[in-house]
Amino acid sequence: MYHSKISGLGYYVPSNVVTNDDLSQLMDTNDAWIQERTGIQERRHVVKGDGDTTTTMGVKAAQVAIERAGIQKDDIDFIIFATLSPDYYFPGPGVLVQRDLGLSRTVGALDIRNQCSGFVYAVSVADQFIKTGMYKNILVIGSELHSTGLDMTTRGRNVSVIFGDGAGAAVLTREEDLTKGILSTHLHSEGQYAEELSLIAPGMGKRWVTDILAENNPEDVSYFPYMNGQFVFKNAVQRFAEVIMEGLNANNLQVSDIDMLIPHQANLRISQYIQQKFKLTDDQVFNNIMKYGNTTAASVPIALTEAWEQGKIKEGDTVVLAAFGSGFTWGSVIMKW
Repeated sequence: MYHSKISGLGYYVPSNVVTNDDLSQLMDTNDAWIQERTGIQERRHVVKGDGDTTTTMGVKAAQVAIERAGIQKDDIDFIIFATLSPDYYFPGPGVLVQRDLGLSRTVGALDIRNQCSGFVYAVSVADQFIKTGMYKNILVIGSELHSTGLDMTTRGRNVSVIFGDGAGAAVLTREEDLTKGILSTHLHSEGQYAEELSLIAPGMGKRWVTDILAENNPEDVSYFPYMNGQFVFKNAVQRFAEVIMEGLNANNLQVSDIDMLIPHQANLRISQYIQQKFKLTDDQVFNNIMKYGNTTAASVPIALTEAWEQGKIKEGDTVVLAAFGSGFTWGSVIMKW
């Protein structure tokens, strides 16, 4: 039996920094209001025409991860791409990565649509493929381009101030030392609340492209993201705590054994709530939402990469990844670095 481990990490964010004060020029908001509710100070947005897409950002992050893994791009056996903002309605960005990386092999490519939990789900899927011996090196990417699909007016401010663009990537590699690598993953969903954090159009069931074009209603908000913020917050703090404890219990670990918790960067207040609940120190939790906002499927790999780059994750550390988001979906990954 094999284990999988993360052998390489990388991330990419656009160079264009958008501050809270910048947003106040577009909508009725201000820096104090945004920081008080979310902890966000700035985020990155692509600049139209600069060539950044969900796929290209993912490729740039992947190239760094592959180099750091010490392998060649053609050593990649499989690609898993997590996003809610694909370049096209179809095909998904996984195959575009296979093309744009210039892989000589026609490896499989899988797209994951689990929004904020996407990277955690993708890591879990990759871990299973490696455990069975089917693949040796799997490229996992989380990438999002939110900025071009947000309602950047006062009407949409409760959602639009939160999200940013960026990508993170990891190479998962076969590890024969069973004391290292990913120990377990834990995934959940609760679809009864699907519409509490959603983007309805275009969608075959309710708001398909032909309906939107026929009505051409400038007040139609069904193609902008909707979030019931307080309800999502209440569910997030509950599910974060549950799924972290589930992972610890499955491996006979205590909260005190956590060396680094990388939570999905949804809202700094959620991370702080979990930190206080578990009585973790600032050195045991990594947050970077202040700089990047919520980058959905990209947030965990970006944060994980930055924490590792800053020397906050060392060999032998117990690292916990946790995410909660639209669906609702949530999950955790427990690993020994």
